[in-house]
Amino acid sequence: MADNLVIVESAAKVNTISRFLGKNYKVEASVGHVRDLPKSQLGIDIENDYEPKYITIRGKGELLQKMRKDVKGVKCVYLATDPDREGEAISWHLYNTLRLENKKVYRITFNEITEEAIKDAIKHPRTINMDLVDAQQARRLLDRLVGYKISPILWKKIRKGLSAGRVQSVTLRLISDREKEIREFVEEEYWSIEVHLRQGKNKAFEAKLDTKDEQKIEIKNEKEAEKILKECAKGTYEVSSTKKGTRIKNTALPFTTSTLQQEAAKHLGFSTQKTMNIAQQLYEGIKVGKKEVGVVTYIRTDSVRVADKAKEEASTYIENEYGADYVGEEKQSAKAKKSNIQDAHEAIRPTYIHYKPSDIKNYLSKDQYKLYNMIWNRFIASQMSPAKYETYSIKIKNGKYVFRAAYSVELFDGFTKVYNLGEEKQKKESKFQVTEGDLLECTSILPAQHFTQPSAHFSEATLVKALEENGVGRPSTYAPTITTLLARGYIVKENKNLYATELGEVVNQIMLEYFDEVVDVDFTANMERILDEIASGNVEWKEIIKSFYPHFQSTVIKAENEIQNIDLTETTDIPCEKCDAHMIVRYGKYGKFLGCPNFPECNFTKPWYEETGITCPLCGGKVLIKKSKKGRAYYGCENNGENCDFMSWEKPTGEKCPSCGDVLVEKGSSKNKKIVCRSTKCNYGKENKK
Repeated sequence: MADNLVIVESAAKVNTISRFLGKNYKVEASVGHVRDLPKSQLGIDIENDYEPKYITIRGKGELLQKMRKDVKGVKCVYLATDPDREGEAISWHLYNTLRLENKKVYRITFNEITEEAIKDAIKHPRTINMDLVDAQQARRLLDRLVGYKISPILWKKIRKGLSAGRVQSVTLRLISDREKEIREFVEEEYWSIEVHLRQGKNKAFEAKLDTKDEQKIEIKNEKEAEKILKECAKGTYEVSSTKKGTRIKNTALPFTTSTLQQEAAKHLGFSTQKTMNIAQQLYEGIKVGKKEVGVVTYIRTDSVRVADKAKEEASTYIENEYGADYVGEEKQSAKAKKSNIQDAHEAIRPTYIHYKPSDIKNYLSKDQYKLYNMIWNRFIASQMSPAKYETYSIKIKNGKYVFRAAYSVELFDGFTKVYNLGEEKQKKESKFQVTEGDLLECTSILPAQHFTQPSAHFSEATLVKALEENGVGRPSTYAPTITTLLARGYIVKENKNLYATELGEVVNQIMLEYFDEVVDVDFTANMERILDEIASGNVEWKEIIKSFYPHFQSTVIKAENEIQNIDLTETTDIPCEKCDAHMIVRYGKYGKFLGCPNFPECNFTKPWYEETGITCPLCGGKVLIKKSKKGRAYYGCENNGENCDFMSWEKPTGEKCPSCGDVLVEKGSSKNKKIVCRSTKCNYGKENKK
């Protein structure tokens, strides 16, 4: 019989940790949470100082009963749940549900599942940190209040199955706001001028127009561009100054949860959920040869710190593999210095430097290898020297106009030898040698028309970055938040971009109108800072609930009374093709559709298109609001697929462009509406006129 019981969260860790600790330790898994607020009710006693009502999670009774028997036969219990607030709360719940008051109970944490880390944790136990537990309780109760008070309103006023959430609803607002910004954006015309110059028989190089009369130049239209071309044709191009310098490119820091999700989305095409699932597998243990071991450190972290031993091992590896010049000096970013309770652990890194990706590739799945390779290379690069470049900047004067040319030469590749993804690759640049006073020959001068562009749609990577920058949520919440929004049908993913659906827009509008504080980005970020203060022991956890609930509850009552039912089942005069009943407008995941009122006996459905009252400028048919396969609204002709190919993301006016004959569409907000040509090649309505 073992003298000690170690309780971890994941069953995948049990065998590995058992092997590390030996026969005197029995290892069991709680398989996540064992106690939570009840699903069938609010679970918070508002009248009794907001006391939470925790119950055993359904299905965990048998597991807890077995653990209670195991507890009776051991001298010590080690609670080894994950090293974050949620893990701390799970340990506290285990302490209570297993009735460990009269036992020797220790809390241990480790950032990696290696023999050394596990044994070191056993040697340095501590008590449960109630400040961390209280911070998690505050988060759980806030999330429960928002979800359980607002979601029923959405069920009643729109349809069943909808939900709101403290972080979820703010994330939906960010996506909806970006959609609105893109829809209302009116592009403006501008021009650039590039000249090709050479000295003697040397190869020509490019220079771009930069200033006029020592002021940054803005060319609004073709007329202004032509005027500059004529003036430059009369003058000469003379080198007015040359400048030589050095540029240092520092390596990226090792991965946090957020940056790992961003890079995996950008370069591997992984969703945030997929990234976290694979990272969890790498953390919990991979069978390498006869050993099963965690090959990366804990994967839910916003820390960029690295253990001293890992730094030493990396330095030794880099020196042996690449030379002493490639070993980087220790550095700290502003992010590493900022105070954050979750900074108590490390960045995501490989647990063993000698497990090179190529050496253990055969033990990993294809996706595991891709992610591990990225983590390993990023960590090694983070401990290497920066890249160095020699830069050259030249100013060329032609009358009152100044053109600029520049290029750089790599002096030392540094970390890019290891971590050199797409954007880090240096483009090939023309090298040229000129001195002040040299006269240059113009081989060509090229004006180019451009239009300003709106912000890009969010991808999962850029959304995670925005959430992190705005302080919304925590690393562990990013992936489940995006997954929930997709599952609810509030957003869709199309060509890696995220779009708000019609349903998402309706829900967001209700949240903005009645629960503006809940979806306020600054309010949510400030709430995270208060949770950090609770975790630091500076704020009593129930105070945040007491300050939030009364005003929130009055808002809920107001919303219940004022929000009108949104009728999503209007009857039409369109007959069902199966039973001849008048079809009704239903609301699905991607918006409205026509369904038979006799469902489920008759399951006939067909697309529903809203008429705009606009005539198609190409064929004279009706312009309808249609939906793409992913649920995005667009304007299309009723004759699409027959003899008309008209479609537009912007609302058409029904008129043709007087300049090119394409279709005119509306752009901008209602206060700043502008009629422009649909064609990107035509600048009708887009000109910037002085």
